[in-house]
Amino acid sequence: MCGRVTVRTSPDQLVAELGLAGIRAAVDRPRYNLCPTQQMPVVVNDGARMLDAFRWGLIPSWAKDPSIGSKLINARGETVAEKPSFRTALKKRRCLVLVDGWYEWKQSTKPKTPYHFHRKDGKALALAGLWEEWTAPDTGEVLNTCTIITTGPNALMAPIHDRMPVILAPQAQELWLRPEPQDPAVLLPLLVPFSEDTLEAYEVSRVVNSPTNDIPACAERVAA
Repeated sequence: MCGRVTVRTSPDQLVAELGLAGIRAAVDRPRYNLCPTQQMPVVVNDGARMLDAFRWGLIPSWAKDPSIGSKLINARGETVAEKPSFRTALKKRRCLVLVDGWYEWKQSTKPKTPYHFHRKDGKALALAGLWEEWTAPDTGEVLNTCTIITTGPNALMAPIHDRMPVILAPQAQELWLRPEPQDPAVLLPLLVPFSEDTLEAYEVSRVVNSPTNDIPACAERVAA
């Protein structure tokens, strides 16, 4: 599972790093412990290449109740083409979810030990995501939501957890953002573990365990 992320990179820097056309909406402050149901930076496959902000937790268009979103924060890459909640979005509504790191907890320690995973150079990560537009049947309110696709671990991740988010390299990003419907057979080969060569991880404070804590200390390295 990928259930907590950091977004400390400014909207303008995300635009520059990803070569985007501009900003449609943005997360307005650095996030050190961004959690499901909160707004996160995305780029959707509408051809505009604009930075946007969608709620984390996919609500399929056919859902009667938005609470389903809290259960759909991740989509397993191995089954994403088959699950009713995700299969149409995979073909038609793909996005990049832009973060600069994610947290995972080592299960074998008591209590569990949190780690922060990120690029060695500190640049943003483009995660493979899906998006949906949901309209509340009673009020007409429109919610734009997203989910992060996960896969098996690379060598860096494996000692900590058996899942990691799918990170897309630039060439894969271009294919993922094509606005036309895509055959899942073309997309599924992209949903693989990213090379550990450009990534690193370190232990962080258990202050990150509480979703109410969203402070720099969440992502600071614990002294050895």
